[in-house]
Amino acid sequence: MYDRAVLHLDLDSFFVSVECLRDSSLKGKPLIIGGMGGRGVVASCSYEARRYGVHSAMPVKMALRLCPQALVLRGDMDAYTKHSQLVSQIIDDQAPVFEKASIDEFYLDLSGMDRYFGCYKWSAELRERIIKESGLPISCALSVNKLVSKVGTGEAKPNGMREIPTGEEREFLAPLSTGKIPGIGKETYKKLSFMGVRTIRVLRDIPHPLLDREFGKMGQYLWESANAIDRRQVIPYSEQKSMSKERTFSEDTLDMKFIRSMLGAMVDELAFDLRQDARLTSCITVKIRYADFNTFTKQRRISYTAQTRTLIAHALELFTDVYERRQLIRLIGVKFSGLVNGNIQLDLFDHTEDEISLLQQLDHIRRRWGKGSIGWANFTMKAKEHGAGSKGQGV
Repeated sequence: MYDRAVLHLDLDSFFVSVECLRDSSLKGKPLIIGGMGGRGVVASCSYEARRYGVHSAMPVKMALRLCPQALVLRGDMDAYTKHSQLVSQIIDDQAPVFEKASIDEFYLDLSGMDRYFGCYKWSAELRERIIKESGLPISCALSVNKLVSKVGTGEAKPNGMREIPTGEEREFLAPLSTGKIPGIGKETYKKLSFMGVRTIRVLRDIPHPLLDREFGKMGQYLWESANAIDRRQVIPYSEQKSMSKERTFSEDTLDMKFIRSMLGAMVDELAFDLRQDARLTSCITVKIRYADFNTFTKQRRISYTAQTRTLIAHALELFTDVYERRQLIRLIGVKFSGLVNGNIQLDLFDHTEDEISLLQQLDHIRRRWGKGSIGWANFTMKAKEHGAGSKGQGV
């Protein structure tokens, strides 16, 4: 029986690294990738900028006050998607099983490939190949599970590699801050600090029932994480995963305003589902069926995103392209495919702080009161005024 061997790979400051690859004069400079407007938000920043206290999700104005000499670039998702896919192909060429957790993050299950040292040597060779063929810096860590490997990668950055041998997971985590545990947000970290729990060593010694009482369902996750327990499997990556929605109208229609509103409302619902599942899509397809049952589709490859506004714009453009016969429409549908796990700072360079805040508030309301409780006014209100059958399809 082999011990589990899970490798975590994370491209260092991915957006920044791609920009430096495209323009070598940017290397070594404080660099901010983010929105260019007055209320833009930092999507990523170089290590040189981080030394001044700059971090992602910070308003660009504040970042420039901390680091006035920083250069600000608007992100290029097409370029980032291209480089992400290149790295995915390199990994796919060699890895037995890998999961693409986000645009710049990967998990590999190497269990049973070789003895543990063999897995580490294999991992080092893969990392070197990625660096050589992509030109991008990448950090990684190897351990018995996803959690410890991810934390290990964080400790190996920038552009380093770490091994946490079997049986040493708890002691590796023990001296680290509780803030190093993936999924612990600001509020949970503050509450733990208020309780005097600032290191994982202290957290792991707290009785399980006490954590359950103070943190509810999160209590078990905290206790298991502090004790290096993580049962999650590496989920094989597949571009074919998809999610879709269709609407069959109660009466065939030529009301373009209504049809576009219905399409927008469906995209809005699917985009919400993407964000709740912490997923992104890289392909969108629009489908129409005419009254004579002839059916046509049009699809488009896009940069990874889960942003409602961006996806609605693509869907409406595709509908305009596919609707050529000017006949009564019976059904309309939309599908997201090429899904990957994770998020990428919510396209921070395409959206302002206000827009991101609005989207987060809408998602919060929907989680509490249901998906139909609120939506984009131009779409949901118009859609509710018309009767239509519906069919939703999951991943």
